Formats: sequence, C-alpha cells, structure tokens
Amino acid sequence: MIQRKPLTPERALVRAEELCVRAERSSGEIMKKLRQWGLTATDAEKITTSLIQRRFIDDRRFCEAFVRDKVNFARWGRRKIAMALYEKGVDRDISAEVLASIDPERYEENLRHIMDVKRRSIVGPDTFEGRTKLFRFAASRGFEPELIKKFI
Repeated sequence: MIQRKPLTPERALVRAEELCVRAERSSGEIMKKLRQWGLTATDAEKITTSLIQRRFIDDRRFCEAFVRDKVNFARWGRRKIAMALYEKGVDRDISAEVLASIDPERYEENLRHIMDVKRRSIVGPDTFEGRTKLFRFAASRGFEPELIKKFI
C-alpha cells in the first residue's frame, strides 16, 4: 500500500468544509474523518471546534435531518435510529430529544406498513412461527417490543 503523508491542518480544514457543504455531517463523523487523514487529536479538535463555531457542523440539525429521513423514507424504528446516531457520535441528550419528537401517528403507520408488507410474504402469518417472524422483522427494524405486540 502507498503511504500517504498526513494532511496539513489548513488543508484538512478546507477538505472538511467541503464535506460539510455537500451534506450534513455530525461532529463525530468529522472527527473520525480527520483522524483518518492523519491529523493529531488536538488539530482535529481545533478544526471541529472551528467548523461548529462557523455553523458548518450542527449536531442538532444533523440529528433532526437524519431522524426525519430514516422515519419517512427508510421506515426505521427509534431503537435502530438511536444506535445509528450513537455510531455517528451524536450526543445522547440531543438524540433522545429529537427521537421523542417523532410524530406518533406517522411512526405507528410505518410499523403497520412494514408489517403488512412482510405479512404477505410469510407462509401462515397467523401461526406461532408466522407471528414470531413478524415480531423479529419489526424488531430488526428498530421498533419497540411493546408496540410490535400491539400490532401483532
């Protein structure tokens, strides 16, 4: 493999700004990227702080957009979204607050929709095995067990 020399902090700042302009990024994602580029922890922290101060990065804005997309398009449940946000380095307080603001009607409609679609593909959906498959499927999508039981 070719060894690349680490970026200078000035060049890394420009590249990080370009990344943030193209799409919403969390502070954790940027920190990880800066470390991959070979920057020291202090340089990465300084760059991230600069990006936050100049509003290139806003974890709340990122979290709201991420949650909105995952609920509306991917039809994920709260648990799966929370795990993904944790992996992206979003503070738990911010993610908990944004997850609590999900529209309950839309959320339940998503669960109902994915369970209806899955039910059509299961042989014997009213058997114990069929209900178990439905439960596991909905749980793998990140929905809470209490809510899944309600719909089964």
